[in-house]
Amino acid sequence: MTQHTRAKSEAFTPSGQIQFGVFFQGVNSGTIWKAAESGSQTDFESFRRIAQTAERGLFAAFFLGEGLRLREHLGRPHALDVVGRPDAQTMLAALASVTKNIGLVATQNTTYNDPADLAHRLASLDLISGGRAAWNIVTTDNAWTGANFRRGGYLDHADRYKHAEAFVETAKRIWDSWETPDGPARRVVHHGQHYTVDVTPRLPRSAQYRPVLFQAGDSPEGRNFAARQADVIFSAHPKFDDAVEFRKDLVERSVAAGRGANAVQIMPASEFILAPTAAEAAEKKAWVRSLQIGPQQAIAYLEQFWGRELSSYDPDGPLPEIDPVVEETSETRGSGFHGAKARQLADQWRAEAKDKGLSIRQFVTSKTARVDSTFTGSYTAVADQLTEYARVGAVDGFNISPWLIPTGLDDIVNHLVPELQERGVYPTEYRGSTLREHLGLETPVRLPDGAVEAVRA
Repeated sequence: MTQHTRAKSEAFTPSGQIQFGVFFQGVNSGTIWKAAESGSQTDFESFRRIAQTAERGLFAAFFLGEGLRLREHLGRPHALDVVGRPDAQTMLAALASVTKNIGLVATQNTTYNDPADLAHRLASLDLISGGRAAWNIVTTDNAWTGANFRRGGYLDHADRYKHAEAFVETAKRIWDSWETPDGPARRVVHHGQHYTVDVTPRLPRSAQYRPVLFQAGDSPEGRNFAARQADVIFSAHPKFDDAVEFRKDLVERSVAAGRGANAVQIMPASEFILAPTAAEAAEKKAWVRSLQIGPQQAIAYLEQFWGRELSSYDPDGPLPEIDPVVEETSETRGSGFHGAKARQLADQWRAEAKDKGLSIRQFVTSKTARVDSTFTGSYTAVADQLTEYARVGAVDGFNISPWLIPTGLDDIVNHLVPELQERGVYPTEYRGSTLREHLGLETPVRLPDGAVEAVRA
């Protein structure tokens, strides 16, 4: 390794603050695209409006996923997914011109990109945005996605994090190769199992030194990868007790990796359904759920696991009595469907639905609703709840997936943010001009011996 951070021994210290990011998903049933209030998932206006609303609410980051292949359902394009998602870096470059402060996070896959090319494109976004770019590092190994790329699906599942780590290390070496902010740059050479790089970087450092690194792995390997490489982990543990345990685990892994206890921030994926009173919030939640899973979505959800047409079944009736025709579900509808043992699952689901007296639609709603990641209640009650997260340092913030685009952040920005500011747990202004400053992250600085040390900005 040509770079490292110097080991630190300090204990974890809660910041006492909550940050928000917004995750513009584009696919999955969590975002409602059929309501009268819904916008387009591809028009720039949808992205501009929600990014500017988030910036008005002092959100740290605007977060985009990626779609490397149009999802399929029963062997054909999945009509309920509409038309997928625009390229993240292209969209974020456009948003950089209509925003001034908010961070711009691009999900980019390590399997189907070239490290030198991706490092250059992310450095370009970081420079033109004035130091606001971030990379959400994801890995994919399946051949179905790989078929859309020149090199195909060539990566064994067991090797995906080994490959990703070499990829990220190479990108970091490219960004760290400048002797001074203006140059000259060192030549970067890497000879590995999957690619060879021999490149002299073409762009100087950005205002935040290099893009912020997000990562979302939850397996032991994914957590270790984040502990070694990431600045922020996009977790799946928003519930309080679970979040506290996840923090403890990640601190231990970060320290074991030779980094500080506060080196990796945690921002779980979350959904907020808010209103002036608890009763109104509960009513709104029922309306949201009814639109997230309509009759078509309910039947299509089961069809993916059954592997056959189920359109003759009544969405308000019991689960199908016939068995699935597949043993293992595929990745064609996304990772949430991949690998389930379909026949065993069908038996479990029929028994569960019968015991609970649930129809197909009610059952699918119970399976797809973000039970563990939804904050429902009045503005004041949810603000009190989040204040407790800040007090103990359970998380550093939440990455919010709006259930409606482009107005899904309005009540959060107009009502929840002021409540949090009154409690002293939410920023009242942007801390600086870069994403690294907004998040309070350490800035990597090159030392005379060529190593890289993280220092507080």
